[in-house]
Amino acid sequence: MEVPMLEEEEGKKAYELYSAGFRNDAGRNTFEGRFKALIDYYKEVTGEEEANPNAIIHHTVEIYGPQCEKCGKPYRTSKASFCAGCGNKRNLENG
Repeated sequence: MEVPMLEEEEGKKAYELYSAGFRNDAGRNTFEGRFKALIDYYKEVTGEEEANPNAIIHHTVEIYGPQCEKCGKPYRTSKASFCAGCGNKRNLENG
């Protein structure tokens, strides 16, 4: 199953909503209440439901590297030397 990823600007907005969930604002004392805005935003942008705020924050493009040339999955970091998905060795000199 492919996970919908948030682009850079969408990720920034999601992180703002995630941070706001940790502040104890009026009447949002439950976990669901604190992160409702983030969860609703993610569904609005991606069309997918995700109830875990931590997972949403990890669905942002900028925290990963480019796509693997062989399998198309993202490298785990921008400096990864191989693809965790297929084992392809990355040529870091060319990106």
